[in-house]
Amino acid sequence: MKNILVIQAHPDKESFVSELAQRYAQAAMTAGADCHLVHLADLTFDLSLKNGYKQPAELEPDLVTMQEKISLADHLVFVYPTWWGTYPALLKGFIDRVFLPGFAFKYRKDSLFWDKLLKGKSARLITTMDTPGWYYKLIYRSPGHNSLKHSILEFCGVKPVKITSFRPIKTSNLNQREKWLREVENLGKRLE
Repeated sequence: MKNILVIQAHPDKESFVSELAQRYAQAAMTAGADCHLVHLADLTFDLSLKNGYKQPAELEPDLVTMQEKISLADHLVFVYPTWWGTYPALLKGFIDRVFLPGFAFKYRKDSLFWDKLLKGKSARLITTMDTPGWYYKLIYRSPGHNSLKHSILEFCGVKPVKITSFRPIKTSNLNQREKWLREVENLGKRLE
């Protein structure tokens, strides 16, 4: 049985992003996966990695639990809005605090290379945005996609990382949103 962890990173649990995450999780469970949906807004933790890696802060209980869930997961699904070209501070703070050396990666002594400690996992990024896709890619150069896919997840060994973007949200209607929800359900049913 595939173990899937869905991380919903919109601070508003009543958002369309939250609905996307719930639909994905329900479909994955129906397909037979052991699927857990976590709303980051429900967790209690300090967003700031105050001393960087020099003097790591003790993890709050919710973050210890999340590291355990990530360790058990075969597939990670991040569902979030694209804000200012990337993702909400809630998700960035979560990554800073959870994807730590010794858990997600390990630097090698006297070397520029590192060990990828999350190998064997795959991921899906599901994001909403108002920017048209061509503009986000050609003008902005997909900063959020590149950051989360390459600089974070693949850096830690998570591969493949696939991306699904729904846009533009601002001008979408109910029919378009329902179509996107069905698309997410299909991803969940296929455990992708």
